[in-house]
Amino acid sequence: MKLLLPTFVDFFAGSGLVTQGVKHACALVWANDICPRKAAIYTANHGARHFHPGSIEQVRGTEIPQGDIVWASFPCQDLSLAGKMGGLAASRSGLFWEWLRVLDEMPVKPAVIALENVVGLLSANGGGDFRLLYHALRERSYKVGPMLLDARHWVPQSRPRVFVVAAHDHLDTSALEDHGPNWLHPDPVLKAIAPLDDIVFWAMPRPTKRPKTLTDLIDWDAPVFNEERAAALISLTAAKHRELLDKLPADRRAAFPGYRRTRHGKQVLELRFDDLSGCLRTAEGGSSCQFLLLHDAGEWKARLITPREAALLMGAPRSYKLSANYNESYNAMGDAVVVPVVKHLVDHLLVPLVLQDGIAIPTSKRASLQRMLM
Repeated sequence: MKLLLPTFVDFFAGSGLVTQGVKHACALVWANDICPRKAAIYTANHGARHFHPGSIEQVRGTEIPQGDIVWASFPCQDLSLAGKMGGLAASRSGLFWEWLRVLDEMPVKPAVIALENVVGLLSANGGGDFRLLYHALRERSYKVGPMLLDARHWVPQSRPRVFVVAAHDHLDTSALEDHGPNWLHPDPVLKAIAPLDDIVFWAMPRPTKRPKTLTDLIDWDAPVFNEERAAALISLTAAKHRELLDKLPADRRAAFPGYRRTRHGKQVLELRFDDLSGCLRTAEGGSSCQFLLLHDAGEWKARLITPREAALLMGAPRSYKLSANYNESYNAMGDAVVVPVVKHLVDHLLVPLVLQDGIAIPTSKRASLQRMLM
């Protein structure tokens, strides 16, 4: 007997990593993104049948199939600390309001909503933007709970992100709630919700220890810079970082990621020493790609991180299809959501919430779905 899965709608779907993280437990019925380069990666991996390219401003909620779960990773540019922090009133992140319009137009409202964005969502405009988002969902009869998850618990990348999960008021969600803050609610979340008195504290298990480090993941055979370019990059390393590099045992293989920054009017290469990648990002708006200093058999080499490494750091399978163009693939990964983080949310919160809805999934098929998520 074929298992009836919860239906899933993916707004701002990008290169498809959210879809990758949910497809084991949900039926993808509709996805959308405006960027043709990301759309090409999405459809190469997930097909084009349910994908609808174009601006969300042209989307009509009446045309979207019913979704038990609706996900929206709306643009972060105006909420990022690297941007101008224009917030939800600015042009890019302000597309949240267009998404909300589409939600209002949907004939049947989703049981569960998941919104994803940068940590700046919690603090933009003194926390006012988060409160606007919260009240917009409460006014539409959703109970709302924000969480902060760092991808470092699943992959060797430091990537904290905010996830706001909202469940329709008619759902009995008590079995998936805590009585107060837990590991999902560090200080930035607590500060943002302090003025609010009707917040839900979702409960999920902590992830198991991630099995790989950055050194484990990278491709040691990938092409590197020539000696002159490598030396120029290494020369940008801060003195205290050079001291640490010089102390490395000659027989130790190690990778040190870093971004080029301007500090006090000078360009420097800021490295990490915890065997984690720095947060991947797009190379647009002045941000640089991430560099790697590689130590192998007593020699130092340098290069950019490869698109395949970026995809692996996002938790995508090695078989995930990328663009032949470096920047297109790198930007697509830097602007995506980490696959195992999505899967953790799906398995431990989003689908269990839908299981509380007596209409979404027939009782006879719930046991099969629950076993699949274990």
